[in-house]
Amino acid sequence: MSAAPESAPVVRESTRAARENTFAGRENTFAGRENTFAGLRGQLHEAAAAFAGGPDALEGILLGMVDDVDRAVREPLEIFPVCHHSPASALAMARRLREKRPKVVYLELCEDMAPLLTELRNCRLPVAVQAFASEVDGFPPEWAPLSVVAPITEASAEYQAIAYALDTPDVELVLVDRSSDHVFQWDSRGRSTPEAAGEGPDGDGTAADEDATETALHGEAVGVEIGDLRPRFAELEEHLLRHGKVRHWSEWWHQYVELPLGDGDHDTYRQVMFLIGSLFRRLAPGDPSRVRVDEDRERYMWTRMREHLAATGTDPEDCLYVCGAFHAASRVEEFGVAGSGAYEISPRSATTWQHGLIPSSHAAIEAQFGLAAGSVSIAATEWAKSLRRTRVRPYRLAGQAGTKKSRAKQTAVPATQAARPAATDRLSGFLGRPPVLDSLDEAELLGWCVDIVSAARRAGYLASTADAIAVFETSILLAGMRGRAKPTPYDFQDAAVTCIEKDAVPGRRDVRRLVEIMMGGDRVGQVGYDSLPPLARDVHDRLEPLGLKLQQRGVRRALLDIASRPELRDCSDVLWMLRRLLPQGAARTVMGERALGERSIQESWDLALGTHQRALIELGYEGVSIEQVLEQRLRRAAYAPQATTATVLEAVEDATLYLGGGRRLADELGTRALAVLTSERSVDGAPEVLRRVRRLLAYYRTSEPVLPPWIESFVKAGYAHYCTLLPTAFTDEDATAGQVAAMLGFLFGMESLALSLGCDRTQLELAVAQSHPEDPSKTALLWAAQVQLGTLSRERLRARCDELLANPLVVPAYPRYLSGFVHALEPVPGLADVVVEAVSNAFGRLPDAVLLPWLPTLIGTLRAGAADLAPLLIREAGRIFPSRLAALDAWVPPWRAPAPAPVRRAAQAAGQAADVRRGAALAAAHPAAFDALADLLGCTEGWAPAAAPAGTVGMALLTAHPATCDAVADLLGCTEDWASAGPPTAPAGAALTARHPDSATAWESLLAGT
Repeated sequence: MSAAPESAPVVRESTRAARENTFAGRENTFAGRENTFAGLRGQLHEAAAAFAGGPDALEGILLGMVDDVDRAVREPLEIFPVCHHSPASALAMARRLREKRPKVVYLELCEDMAPLLTELRNCRLPVAVQAFASEVDGFPPEWAPLSVVAPITEASAEYQAIAYALDTPDVELVLVDRSSDHVFQWDSRGRSTPEAAGEGPDGDGTAADEDATETALHGEAVGVEIGDLRPRFAELEEHLLRHGKVRHWSEWWHQYVELPLGDGDHDTYRQVMFLIGSLFRRLAPGDPSRVRVDEDRERYMWTRMREHLAATGTDPEDCLYVCGAFHAASRVEEFGVAGSGAYEISPRSATTWQHGLIPSSHAAIEAQFGLAAGSVSIAATEWAKSLRRTRVRPYRLAGQAGTKKSRAKQTAVPATQAARPAATDRLSGFLGRPPVLDSLDEAELLGWCVDIVSAARRAGYLASTADAIAVFETSILLAGMRGRAKPTPYDFQDAAVTCIEKDAVPGRRDVRRLVEIMMGGDRVGQVGYDSLPPLARDVHDRLEPLGLKLQQRGVRRALLDIASRPELRDCSDVLWMLRRLLPQGAARTVMGERALGERSIQESWDLALGTHQRALIELGYEGVSIEQVLEQRLRRAAYAPQATTATVLEAVEDATLYLGGGRRLADELGTRALAVLTSERSVDGAPEVLRRVRRLLAYYRTSEPVLPPWIESFVKAGYAHYCTLLPTAFTDEDATAGQVAAMLGFLFGMESLALSLGCDRTQLELAVAQSHPEDPSKTALLWAAQVQLGTLSRERLRARCDELLANPLVVPAYPRYLSGFVHALEPVPGLADVVVEAVSNAFGRLPDAVLLPWLPTLIGTLRAGAADLAPLLIREAGRIFPSRLAALDAWVPPWRAPAPAPVRRAAQAAGQAADVRRGAALAAAHPAAFDALADLLGCTEGWAPAAAPAGTVGMALLTAHPATCDAVADLLGCTEDWASAGPPTAPAGAALTARHPDSATAWESLLAGT
């Protein structure tokens, strides 16, 4: 970050010479004004000597303040000091502009915001001028996005100057403050400053607005403090509040500055504001970075003004410089049109800035500048009352939304101006005059009391007429205790809280908030359609078929029957993208869903685009269409340095969902996901990776003829990657059971596709064999993986569970084993019956003294780690357990039911008498087939001699190998047992053949090879 230099080389001699010639003729005039404040200096010198006992620092401060006022008053280029959103400043500005009619107005505002000011006429105030940069070049990347806002209200001197300059012919408006880029160049980023939005303390320490959306309209932007005037010396502010008998700074300013200056003349107003600015400046704590930035801003502004005067040849008497009172009392060398110093402005960075208008609100302004809640609303009310009382005609932009049309036509500035009269000392009379106590306006106070009681009743308070009388009397009492005859809105607010609010707040709003609403409320501005960026206008145009007034604040319900009105499909696409890009609540779906491969035919939406207008406008700074912005954000998320495989796959899924019509972006991001996966060395995102890959595979398999190349490569690389990390994950204490289960789910779920792409299953078997976990839940996962691979039988797994229950030392850890088994349902869903059996055995075998202590642990473990797998477990339990309560007593669990005895065919030597000539003929006809069968069965005996009875030899073979005969019988579908014991005669085989002709035919076909 580069900061502006402390000093700069001297400006061009020609410019300096021209300036000296221009102002040489005024030296005599200035000399006559040197004794303007001589009387005030003498009074302050005597006061300092009396209070301090002699000349010291106090005298230097007091006399220095007079010197600052004298210097500012004698400046040829008239300086108009203002306070931010001050009705008194706005009233004095309107008067001075009609009296002086300047040709050039210099305004303390970022110079790069000038083109936006003409768009204010299309907006309803308050709004904020914004400079926005989503991508930075020359600043740290973590600062992005950069945002600078300058709020503008009608009750501000800045708006009066802008309206006058823009609507009056031959008047030039020049913004002279540092650019938005220099705001961040000079920001050390390591200090706490009230320039940061929302960092200033709230006046009374309470949150005034129950809706945080209104106070966050400016977001995290850096606010440009136009005319901000607040003491930076905490002790000074505390002293002023204590002796002024007020609660916060806004009330002090209203009582001791706004009201006295409201009816004052121009010279009195200027000198008092100069004095206040000098006081706060000289009593500042002296933060070096803050002081340096303030002085650099003053050098910057005076340098820009001198450059403009030299370039245009404008007479300083025809100009007006509008700035904060703090900067008006500047002591830098560059001060004034004849300043002796020179300042070199540093170049801007390469950051591309976007400019626009965003809606603002009274609450947002109060949060940005650390004002008391409701103070800006009260200022707006005081501005309206002052206009009616003084009959001053304010300046308003022609066609300004939300304001009455001005009947007076602005005329061109006259060519000649009357000479400015010599300044006189107005401070002595103002400071020596006792405070003017306004008379009590009983009608106004009675109206306030009736209105607040009415509002309290609507808010649920049990308020009555007696409360209105109490509020009236208490307001007068509080005003008297604080030294004023007329209660201010702040006195009335305190009285209302005291008399109406009791123990609790019955509704959404407390009495303090009700008073703020009654005094004017939190007015929220709106940017007109013509001033919106192209993206925002495009969104409103594309949503036009809905027939809703989406620019208005509040929630609008949109019903989309896409089946009967196909043209609404485009509106649906826009709404889904807005839901993805805008904050929650801007576009909220009530009915309808958009998932991979799914499209709703009817949808219902709650839209609040007018409420979230700022977010929609800031989208316009990033692109010209929402599709472009979404694509940029997806790429930015995928290519971020901290991007994980899960985040990249999420970007792939979003690109497929919202930017359909081509796989270009999805394929690009998928390739990026493959690169990120191979570079990861942890398994933190394994569950999310598994879920998203499954969804994408299911989508591509149903909607595409072939899988995209990137996802095939992803599955192949993921199979090898997780096989490599599996042994380490089993022993890593940071890896959870859910993450290991997700790895196994990827390996087992994608195994068929991975093997078809060339992966080796041996790699998975070796990875499981090398895993030696110590954690009980991971041990259960390993057992489930071994069952899936076939290296562990289900019977052996059941035996291990029984051993765990039988060991008293392991019983306390049994819930963790169960948690591992439940997680194992992700990679091995076929183990659901074993898990149900393990849980049931625990409840059935353990006594209550053992079961009850770890039952909460079991429930908490399952709920925290396996909530999404519980439905699978419940369905399996519902399948196993009886569905009726009456059948429960007689029900026997499947794992406790006696196993059926295996059917054994007892071998016997003798058989029934039957004809075996057909069998013998078959053997003689196909000797090769019988030789092959004998080799297959492991028979080493050769053929019997020809003289031997065939049946007897066959019976001997059956007797020698009964198991083989049983296997052959099962293969042929024979269910009969061996014949009863008897002599081994051949007719038994013939009888068997006759009884099962189909089996005999199959056997002949098998032996014949047909």
